[in-house]
Amino acid sequence: MSRIWITMNPDTHDFYLLESRDMAWVVVGLGNPGKEYENTRHNTGRLALQYFSRDNGAPAWKEDKKSRALSTGIRVGREMVALILPETYMNTSGAAVRAFVKSVKAAEHLIVIQDELDMPLGSLKLSFNRGSGGHRGIESVAKAVKTKRFTRVRVGISRSTATGKLRKPVGEKDVEKFILTEFKAHELTELRSVFKKVGAAIEATIKDGPQAAMNTFNQ
Repeated sequence: MSRIWITMNPDTHDFYLLESRDMAWVVVGLGNPGKEYENTRHNTGRLALQYFSRDNGAPAWKEDKKSRALSTGIRVGREMVALILPETYMNTSGAAVRAFVKSVKAAEHLIVIQDELDMPLGSLKLSFNRGSGGHRGIESVAKAVKTKRFTRVRVGISRSTATGKLRKPVGEKDVEKFILTEFKAHELTELRSVFKKVGAAIEATIKDGPQAAMNTFNQ
């Protein structure tokens, strides 16, 4: 059994080290560690989870060198929820997630927040039991937990025209350059509104299940 940090006392923010269980939810924000990547497009999942953590008054992140991740915890309703920021790089995110999700069954209580190149900035979509769409962080997680049966919160990062047509880069080099560029100030402002929806989507998934959450947020 893997161990997760969960806060049990919101007044003192004391931590209690608990064994992870199939009933415990794990929310992962994908990105790259380090200041140089902090506000880049590829770090959208990480940024979103940091926002969710602050918005819910979670205790400070704690470093777990064994799992190579930062972790904290909250409660959503009656559910215990571990919040995880892998300290590995994007393409090896699964190495950190594996420490917290130990079975295919447990993966059904896994939520992964990611950047989505095929969606415009400001958009959000939930997926469950779907392919990676070429996202290497998602590929790494799916390989580590040995299933695609987990929830993904996909947050759009691409620019679009005034008419709403997607303007995403083409070609591996241009894509890599684009996803590693920093958001402009006005884009970060727009993202904060999206992050509120991300938080609501996470809570809906935990309280009502992935299908009900998709019915609500994928309209």
